[in-house]
Amino acid sequence: MKILFCGDIVARSGRDVIKKHVLSMRKKWGLDCVIVNGENAQHGLGLSEKTCKELYDSGVDVITTGNHVWDCREMLSYIERDPRVVRPINYTNTVPGRGWTIHETSVGNILIINAMGQVYMNPQLDNAFPMIHNLLTSYPLGIGQIKAIIVDFHAEATAEKVALAYYLDGLVSAVVGTHTHIPTADERILPNGTAFISDVGMCGDYASIIGYSIATIPSRYLKKIPLCEKLGLPSGPATLCGVYLETDNGSGRCTRICPIRIDGGTLREADLCART
Repeated sequence: MKILFCGDIVARSGRDVIKKHVLSMRKKWGLDCVIVNGENAQHGLGLSEKTCKELYDSGVDVITTGNHVWDCREMLSYIERDPRVVRPINYTNTVPGRGWTIHETSVGNILIINAMGQVYMNPQLDNAFPMIHNLLTSYPLGIGQIKAIIVDFHAEATAEKVALAYYLDGLVSAVVGTHTHIPTADERILPNGTAFISDVGMCGDYASIIGYSIATIPSRYLKKIPLCEKLGLPSGPATLCGVYLETDNGSGRCTRICPIRIDGGTLREADLCART
């Protein structure tokens, strides 16, 4: 199975780079599923019904989220109507939506799980580790129709991300990190066949501070003044960051993980061919 996971989409420029490339990537690489983290897709914070539909029209199959999932209030109702949008599984059960979905493809089903870290994030969250493990007892990897399982772990602390990956090694196809917007170079396949990367990066303008205007430097970082206004958004061209995954259709284990970066409209295909 061939899967593309794209990191946090930030505002219009991030959506535009998805629109520009994903449909052609699906055709060229024979992708079975495209997953994106869309929690910053609407004006840099949150997600809306209109934005979701725009991403689906651009070739996206499933949208994961994180700590900004409720920043557009309409998501409180819309997420109940759209099973392709998932929120972190370890939110309390009183919030709408759910933390996983099953996407059907021509070669089998993919279970996509979204979870959020607790370290430096939200201590009110439940512990994602046992919640994911309990879910997997009902959906064992490579058995029945579940041919691949992808976990988007939206977390701040690298150690927490690595810990979850080893905890789930062999139980899921891949654990991919999101939230920090900075792509890491630690992609690998763990001993029992689970692919891992600490952070896939973002789809947005990298001439910025993780997707937001560099004008925030004087007040926030030099004068330590809390910002009351909304963060500005840069208007430059976006870079698409993500990972390409290949899984064995029998075992569900990952056989290949390749970081993807489309910078300024030029795909570095040599990276895709060389990295395994």
